[in-house]
Amino acid sequence: MGNIRKKTNKNPPVLSHEFVIQNHADIVSCVAMVFLLGLMFEVTSKFAVLFITVQYNVTISTNGPDETAVNHFHHGIKDLATVFFYMLVAIIMHAIIQEYVLDKINRKKHFSKTKHSKFNESGQLSAFYLFSFGWGASILLSENFLSNPVTLWEGYPHTLMPFQMKFYFICQLGYWLHALPELYFQKTKKEDIPRQLVYIFLYLVHIAGAYILNLNRLGLVLLVLHYFVELLFHVSRLVYFSNENRQTGFTIWAVLFVLGRLLTLSLSVLTVGFGLATAENQGFDLAAGNFNVIFVRITVLAAICLTQAFMMWKFINFQLRRWREHAQAQTLKKKQVPSKSKSKKDKANGVNGVNSHAADSPRARKEKSS
Repeated sequence: MGNIRKKTNKNPPVLSHEFVIQNHADIVSCVAMVFLLGLMFEVTSKFAVLFITVQYNVTISTNGPDETAVNHFHHGIKDLATVFFYMLVAIIMHAIIQEYVLDKINRKKHFSKTKHSKFNESGQLSAFYLFSFGWGASILLSENFLSNPVTLWEGYPHTLMPFQMKFYFICQLGYWLHALPELYFQKTKKEDIPRQLVYIFLYLVHIAGAYILNLNRLGLVLLVLHYFVELLFHVSRLVYFSNENRQTGFTIWAVLFVLGRLLTLSLSVLTVGFGLATAENQGFDLAAGNFNVIFVRITVLAAICLTQAFMMWKFINFQLRRWREHAQAQTLKKKQVPSKSKSKKDKANGVNGVNSHAADSPRARKEKSS
């Protein structure tokens, strides 16, 4: 009876906050399975396909001796259903990484509460940035965007995307949307929520903006560049948690962070400010997906510039705080060294004082006179 009582105390009531938090991965897996099972039946398959497969397929036949059909995709309102499904997938993946990798490391290392939450954050983001950077870089190479930068604005609007690019943007939006319920599932501290909401909002606005305005090529290049720099920071933080003397990664990251901001601004101004401004296809046409008007161009550049300025401001504050902490640590070390030598002197004086006191005692005087 005692064992049963213990178990019932440990298990929270069904559908309570604690129950949902503990079992959120299983609940979300069940919801995802409903969509997958829907594919098996003819009645529900049309509905389930909206969530699981990439929508708005356009087949283009290439002219040549071997005429082949190539599938391209454009965006639309049905993409919201696909984004929702891959948001569920992101929640499941988050739970798998947490349970089978990060929690095991945490148990071995015995981190403090502050380090524990920072380690989890960096561990999750390192896995995501590594995956996104690798996938994004492979798309850039296969589409030759890096070897020919003119393609970033040439032929705008880029309404048609290859499957990999469209799926990449769907997964990106799904991941950053999943970060919102994760604030609840991970029991994020109240003081950390505003900071996390700001960067989730910035990611969603920029990714969705590039996707909707058909600036997907520029968006992809900037994301790959940004993810590489962020990956380096979070890997450096993981290394630092394992050994606090290893701080070289932060120095490399600091240099690349500044270069990354400059490259982002340069590419944005080159593509939006010059490339699109001098393009023949000017004008606003919602049906054709053309947003090449001065108001949209200024808004896009202003959003990018303000975000880069905000990131630089945060970076400078971070560096100043680090330098201050380092300076304080150095002054504490310097103070400790003289105090140690002083204490040694005091000890020596104490011994001499005892000896002189002993020498002045009546017994000692008697011995001297004899």
